[in-house]
Amino acid sequence: MKNGLYRKIVDESLEPIIAADREGRIILWNSGAVRTFGYDVKEAMGKSLDLIIPEKHRDRHWKGYRRVMDTGRTVYGGKKLNVPSLSKGGDRVFLEFTIVLIPGERESPVAVAAVMHDMTDHQHRS
Repeated sequence: MKNGLYRKIVDESLEPIIAADREGRIILWNSGAVRTFGYDVKEAMGKSLDLIIPEKHRDRHWKGYRRVMDTGRTVYGGKKLNVPSLSKGGDRVFLEFTIVLIPGERESPVAVAAVMHDMTDHQHRS
């Protein structure tokens, strides 16, 4: 029951929750991500995170992503990050999120999850 409860909470959260495997392919895309980014689950699953990363930020993102997968550590653990992302329609989405490493065997990460909060309206008011 516990796993089913967690899955229901993640799936139905209004906040976007996304996870990606070691190669950066999306393996979890909840209903909050559908609302925030405009891609339905079938469009997002298995795609690269480049789907929502603005082109000018991709090199920096992938360097950090590879470092996390290689070392099993992130300097962002427990910290909130603010990053611009892109919706399906090409609109900028400003997110605040935390990263969660999902360990596999030998404690090396097999995936990374991000629990997000859409800050777009706040960014436009600032």
